[in-house]
Amino acid sequence: MKASELRNKQLPELNNELIILLKAHFGLRMQLATQQLSNTKQLRIIKKDIARVKTVITQKLNYHG
Repeated sequence: MKASELRNKQLPELNNELIILLKAHFGLRMQLATQQLSNTKQLRIIKKDIARVKTVITQKLNYHG
């Protein structure tokens, strides 16, 4: 997911996206803990996507223009 795509979304959409990503991250962590996760790179990708969404949310909340 690209940051430019996220910037075009509104805050409610970004919050929904964040919830979806956090649930996916939890599921991947559980798979990792039970040794069912074959592709550990997915975990890193999800974490970066979560950080991107949080960054865009913060930017939208702090924008005073």
